[in-house]
Amino acid sequence: MPAYLVGHVTMKDPVAYAEYGRQVAPLIARFGGRYLIRGGAAEAVEGAAFNRIVVVEFADMAALKAFYSSPEYAPLITLRQQAADGDVSLVEGYAG
Repeated sequence: MPAYLVGHVTMKDPVAYAEYGRQVAPLIARFGGRYLIRGGAAEAVEGAAFNRIVVVEFADMAALKAFYSSPEYAPLITLRQQAADGDVSLVEGYAG
């Protein structure tokens, strides 16, 4: 069953966040992930508008956790946290 990394981000340093994006994209691909949402315009129809949403799909929770806990991703977490505030969740997909 697929699993998703879901992030709601408010950038503090766009230059550093762009560097994070350049470095993380190939790492996500290496772990079999693919972006479903990566920023883009959002329109609030109920409640407050999101600043920036990121959704990355992985084959399953094991692959997602392997990515997130990898030694290669650890320094990128630090870079992201310096460049932006936000929330990140690992979410199991729906099998229907």
